[in-house]
Amino acid sequence: MNPLFTARTSVEQVEEGLFLAPKFDGNGLIPVVTTDVNTGEVLMHAYMNEEALVKTIETGEAHYYSRSRQQLWHKGQSSGLVQKVAQLTIDDDQDCLWMQVIVAGSGASCHVGYRSCFYRRIPTGKNAIDSQQPLQLTFTETEKTFDPKAVYGDTPNPTQL
Repeated sequence: MNPLFTARTSVEQVEEGLFLAPKFDGNGLIPVVTTDVNTGEVLMHAYMNEEALVKTIETGEAHYYSRSRQQLWHKGQSSGLVQKVAQLTIDDDQDCLWMQVIVAGSGASCHVGYRSCFYRRIPTGKNAIDSQQPLQLTFTETEKTFDPKAVYGDTPNPTQL
């Protein structure tokens, strides 16, 4: 175990203690929700492994673990859209992180080119399900902040089917 973390010895220690005792899942990952520090807008959801969490703490810049690429990922390394950590918090049972960031460049965080990875709304309510048809999403962002092809070139798209 990394010396920055303490062992999880009791519920009280995990929930009320003063020391970081993150709980990584069976794959060694912990989820992180990343938001814009100024607007509160949700930019993305990703995962960190122990190495990514330590690097994020050490550098003050977001590092994640890419499940599709199976490797550490320094957000913005190839695009220039580095996420500078303004605040990093952990939930009550220390199994989920919330990171508030300032994003360099255009402020985008989505590899598709939109500002946020959450750029489509799902309809809800009694009128949402009209028939047995697939739900139609509504775009909440109408313009991309950058051209992914220009930024990433021939780098393989991390989205997997």
